[in-house]
Amino acid sequence: MAYTTIDKPSDYFNTKLYTGNATNPTTISGIGFQPDWVWTKGRDTAEGHRICDSVRGATKDLLTNVASTESTNSIGLKSFNSDGYVIGNSNGYNKNGNTFVSWNWLAGTAFSNDASSTSIGTIDSTGSVNTDAGFSIISYVGNQTSATVAHGLGAAPEMIIFKNRDIDTHDWFVYHQGAGNTNALFLNTDAAVSASASFFGNTTPTSTVFTIAGEFGVNKDSTNIIAYCFAPKKGYSKFGSYVGNGNADGPFIYTGFKPAFLLYKQITDAGKPWYLVDNTRDTDNPAEHYVFPNLSDAENASHGNKIDFLANGYKSRSTGTTVNASGKTFIYMAFAENPFVTSTGVPATAR
Repeated sequence: MAYTTIDKPSDYFNTKLYTGNATNPTTISGIGFQPDWVWTKGRDTAEGHRICDSVRGATKDLLTNVASTESTNSIGLKSFNSDGYVIGNSNGYNKNGNTFVSWNWLAGTAFSNDASSTSIGTIDSTGSVNTDAGFSIISYVGNQTSATVAHGLGAAPEMIIFKNRDIDTHDWFVYHQGAGNTNALFLNTDAAVSASASFFGNTTPTSTVFTIAGEFGVNKDSTNIIAYCFAPKKGYSKFGSYVGNGNADGPFIYTGFKPAFLLYKQITDAGKPWYLVDNTRDTDNPAEHYVFPNLSDAENASHGNKIDFLANGYKSRSTGTTVNASGKTFIYMAFAENPFVTSTGVPATAR
């Protein structure tokens, strides 16, 4: 069997940098595909992390750094096209002279599941799915009971990001296999991992469904909820955990590819933010230009928090308690620049 089925990860995930011009409309091109999930962050000033997707509709904003409801922003991300998207003159997307980064994922295949007809899951779901890349965007209406929802991936997701679109007092919930099925994390806060059977029913997702219990953030009755589901694909994506060692020669984390995108968090202690780095803002090692999904803060080039992207994984080069605390557990989400070995046997090289 080939090492990977994805020789060109940028066909499914790509990072885009641009400078705002405050013009409505402005076309952002060069993504390489029509994105279905776009995560945008202003790098220069305190602007929120903005999430748009093709399932909810391009103009529908969610912010990862707050527990707010979905809003309609007609001058934000206006539409998707075959090589990117169109934005208006909203400061969060296009402030004149400011620099921006967007991370873009491809789903693309329409998905619909009538649970009563298919006997898959107990709640109907719709969305967009890419089984090749292990990514789906799933919309459903909660019923506030223990329930299961079809995700369309054909493989068990190892990370799911949930947001109740209708209630502004409920966090972004995160299921991550490295934290376990009894626990949740919260993308909009720096809280430690939290345990409750009301999150995911103490049940690991299967190849067909994920489980939700009575927590309002994932299953409040008669509210609209969006779930971003990720199953690992060899040579393209990985969702894992590791333990820090507290020294500058940090642990090596094997991913099976050279990373293009890395989101990670120390989950043992409270007060530890989410960190996000990529290979486009940092073209050489170490990667140290961080943004924080739970904060609106501008990009931070902290020389105390360094990551080396390697041909087959990454390595922490810092001693800080938020990035490499000794004996503490970290979880991560990573996507590839290149697989460690392509399907034709060509190896990746370190940078």
